Amino acid sequence: MKILFFGTSIISKSYLEELHKNDHEILVITKPDKPAFRSQKFIAPPVKVYAIENSVNFMQTEKFTPDIVGKIKSFSADAGVVVAYGKIIPESVFNLPKYKTFNIHFSLLPKYRGSSPVQRALCNGETETGVSSFYIGNVLDAGDIIVQEKLTVNVKDNAETLLNKLIHLGIIAMNKTLEFFKNGEYKAVPQTGAPSFAPSLKKEDGLVNWNKSAAIIYNQFRGLYLWPGIYSIVSSGKFKGKRIKFIEIEIFDADSLNNDVGVIYSIEKNKGFTVSCTTGRILVVEIKLESRSAMRAWNFIQSGQLSVGDSFC
Repeated sequence: MKILFFGTSIISKSYLEELHKNDHEILVITKPDKPAFRSQKFIAPPVKVYAIENSVNFMQTEKFTPDIVGKIKSFSADAGVVVAYGKIIPESVFNLPKYKTFNIHFSLLPKYRGSSPVQRALCNGETETGVSSFYIGNVLDAGDIIVQEKLTVNVKDNAETLLNKLIHLGIIAMNKTLEFFKNGEYKAVPQTGAPSFAPSLKKEDGLVNWNKSAAIIYNQFRGLYLWPGIYSIVSSGKFKGKRIKFIEIEIFDADSLNNDVGVIYSIEKNKGFTVSCTTGRILVVEIKLESRSAMRAWNFIQSGQLSVGDSFC
């Protein structure tokens, strides 16, 4: 089939690899190179890098000008595939392919429409999620569903492990969708049920509220594992006013009821320290101080920087 592929990120690259492996004729649409890091050196999107290395035709564009739309139209695509593209695609473009254009979204739509469905699902403690292939429309993530694949969320999953599982599941959904098109089947069903939303993450989302339960804080850690991570501000002791990022935590106790929240309750030998929540306690295993490398919480405690009774905001 002739595939019009819209993608930018390292996630998108996995899908482009699959399409290329299956001998589809592909035209890639990706975003322009952008400056990154302190040097502001221009970095090419992973999708572009793959296209160059494998002689796949590609176009980079910030806007869908009449000239760009004309070039896309001349490709005469059978189907459009969108995976982590990062831009709104106009109707004049997504309706060009014979079988229109579909998106792979990492949730069971209409749940978690938006840019951070994996992270928000984990933060909310979901036990089931999945992927959806759906037709692109004029309302964000609201198009008719073509294929859905479900997945059980493991209690130990974080944003990295769950995303890797969903990438694999999404490739299955993409291939099933294209197989339907190949066989002349392209029926879809409207989304049903009340939608929920997964807005973009902010650094502030990582601030821990110790007035919540240990389970809720642990889910926050799982969801924000890749970015921005979770952190708290020391409110007493030698490090008062300093921000500490929690690189690894566990639920130490899920059920105790505590009046003094955010307080270092105990030191656990060779492990780290526990912090009291409204319900339960969190065991902090690895931390990172501002402008320092990550270190084991036990080693940090051994240096005398924090003690039982010190607290976080």
